[in-house]
Amino acid sequence: MIFDKFFGLFSKDIGIDLGTANTLVYVKGRGIVINEPSVVAINTKTKQILAIGEEAKKMVGRTPAYIVANRPLVDGVVSDFEVTEQMLRYFIQKVHKESFSLFPRPRVVVGIPSGVTEVEKRAVEEAATNAGARQAFLIEEPMAAAIGARLPIQDASGSMIVDIGGGTTEVAVISLGGVVNNKSIRIAGDELNEDIIQFAKDELNLFLGERTSEEIKINVGSAAPLKEKLEVVMRGRDILTGLPKSVTVDDEQIRAALSKSVQQIIDAIKISIEETPPELVADIMDRGIILVGGGALLRGIDRLVAEQTQMPVHITDESLTCVVRGTGLVLEDLESLKEVLVTTQYEQPPR
Repeated sequence: MIFDKFFGLFSKDIGIDLGTANTLVYVKGRGIVINEPSVVAINTKTKQILAIGEEAKKMVGRTPAYIVANRPLVDGVVSDFEVTEQMLRYFIQKVHKESFSLFPRPRVVVGIPSGVTEVEKRAVEEAATNAGARQAFLIEEPMAAAIGARLPIQDASGSMIVDIGGGTTEVAVISLGGVVNNKSIRIAGDELNEDIIQFAKDELNLFLGERTSEEIKINVGSAAPLKEKLEVVMRGRDILTGLPKSVTVDDEQIRAALSKSVQQIIDAIKISIEETPPELVADIMDRGIILVGGGALLRGIDRLVAEQTQMPVHITDESLTCVVRGTGLVLEDLESLKEVLVTTQYEQPPR
């Protein structure tokens, strides 16, 4: 459309890592400009959106009954289409606020989990175009993460990337610009938070909030034994008395609480290695397994993966931003990297 092309001249192409926990936005030529929680606060009486991102996250667990602060993405997949669309529109407009652009019509590259269905792909694509994108391209998150980690994805050699996000863990082996095999499990950062909430309830008779459990995971969470003991005060509500209660817990207790989910993540990596052609396994042994995503920051997870897979394991320097930097690099060189984009197979209308 001619208007799209005209408004496109004043628009900035953007890459979006649409995560369960956080949404990151990369602007072509400028780098990462937005890193905000994927949370939207809605007034259920008026259906009005009150806050998005950082502001909305502050409201989680602290709102009156008629205000709901929720995540429109569950396990990396759009669960609330309209709210996701509003969130994307908010981020697209926020990027264009400083520049002369009344009707931003950017080209957008969005990272999606590798295990999603055609319907889920279509939902993300439509949410992006309805939110103001001139063109919406989709890229699988492990592929974007591999590009962001500067792995030689177009070479005839294998690279293994493990993206432990908020809602999903993606394990992928990449060679010649394509995914040779991939495994996506819905166990990741959110599940670890749930494990801590469950541990507090079962072992300590304590009701914990979601934000508190996440803080405990960040402060003392670990996958393998640590050299120094870490402690943290767990504050919540006593199940028996209903009164406030605080208990001091150490890294060993939290490690035990997280161990089942951590083991499931490692099992997914092991299954992926078993299903990989031997030639590529040899390449991975040379290059090592690359860990990215927020879950890669869990203390000692690299040691545990290395121990159980008998392979070298590396955590990228900026593991939280790998996927969005990958979408940005695709935007910078869309022509030579267009093979890595996901094609959506829409139903053809009958002739």
